[in-house]
Amino acid sequence: MSLLLVGISHRTAPVALLDQIAAQADSLAALRKDIAVSPYVAEVMAISTCNRLEVVADVTRFHGAVTDISSRLAKHSGIHIDDLRAHLYVHFEERAVHHLFSVTAGLDSMIVGEQQILGQVRAALSDAQSAGNAGRALNELAQNALRVGKRVHTDTGIDRHGASVVTVALDEAQIALTGSTHATSAPDPRSLVVGAGAMSSLALQTLQTRGVTSVEVASRSPESSSRAAQAYGATAITMDELATAMESADLIVSATGATGVVISSDQVSEAMAQRPDRPLVVVDLALPHDTDPQIGDQPGVTRIDLASLANLPGAAASHADLIAAKTIIDGEVLTFVASQAAARVEPIVVSLRAKADLVLEAELQRLRLKQPSLSEDEIAAVEQTLRRTVSTLLHTPTVRMKQFAADPDGERYAEALHALFDLDPESVSSLSDTGREMQDALGQEGSALDPRWLR
Repeated sequence: MSLLLVGISHRTAPVALLDQIAAQADSLAALRKDIAVSPYVAEVMAISTCNRLEVVADVTRFHGAVTDISSRLAKHSGIHIDDLRAHLYVHFEERAVHHLFSVTAGLDSMIVGEQQILGQVRAALSDAQSAGNAGRALNELAQNALRVGKRVHTDTGIDRHGASVVTVALDEAQIALTGSTHATSAPDPRSLVVGAGAMSSLALQTLQTRGVTSVEVASRSPESSSRAAQAYGATAITMDELATAMESADLIVSATGATGVVISSDQVSEAMAQRPDRPLVVVDLALPHDTDPQIGDQPGVTRIDLASLANLPGAAASHADLIAAKTIIDGEVLTFVASQAAARVEPIVVSLRAKADLVLEAELQRLRLKQPSLSEDEIAAVEQTLRRTVSTLLHTPTVRMKQFAADPDGERYAEALHALFDLDPESVSSLSDTGREMQDALGQEGSALDPRWLR
């Protein structure tokens, strides 16, 4: 397996460029299909969110695959390859595994610890499976990434700061409405919460704790809205009543799982026309965003989103939780890489042990012919001694082979094994290919790899 990840995210590209790429997200299936026809790509899946687009592939050649994937990303995003390349990052093998595990755990998100990325990675894998683009390599990688992501959320407090994100967002909203964060200076704002998921529930709970008495909640599921309203003392409304509710709201908090805009600039403009002297604060806690970014350009309207909150101290996970999460990921990466290396080298182990068994059986047969007077019990005792000796002799070479499987010099070890034990060349081909590709990735003399891509 030679894993390759090529991507672009909020860490390497400006928002305008990400928006341009996100606008092409509807053609994600076409992008994946286009990449899949590359002669260097065996398996491929594509992960698209509001702030990243990543292609994960099992490839046969490093440089050829990087070139093909990059050019197809440029083609499908409508961005010239020279402009796009400067913002791309490339990870290979272990670094690709580490990056995907970190992304799936939410450590690379704008709001560290957010859980929506788990669903987005799961959807990317499902889409690739349905299209026949994901085989054993990507299935194992993605399933392990999802398992690791869940473990990080379960075993650490990485996502407990979700409540802090809501708190910080509502503090910012209060400042926009009143100019102060002190509860005594805050009026009882008429509030509208759109969505009934985890983040919306946190918003409803926080508003209730702060003594806000007029709260309406709307979602695509009337049953979910009713449950949320009952739990937090709010009033449930339908999405058809959203426009009317916006006319009277001082604060709108939106956190749905929708893939498109839920609240448009035109809707806000129409609502503001009915209340020209009252300010409105729109808090968008969704990934991808629920509200049109241009809403904030309208007079009297303040728009707060996760990107604006990401760098505020109250929205960050604790240092201890980050260290714990990273420690889990580091350990899981080592375990995954070791298991993949062991699987790659298994044919060699089998071939070596089969060779030893043939030699042992031949010697036992010779012993029977030369010493016909030996009883079956005596032959069995000799066989047991020989097998124990062979097992002891092969133990260290077997362990070493598994250790060397992912080594850049894997091809040299494979050739040495073939020469020393006269093994079938087919049994060492996977190890040789792995070593060769690792050498390519490291940039052999004369390589055309742009080092700035290896981030």
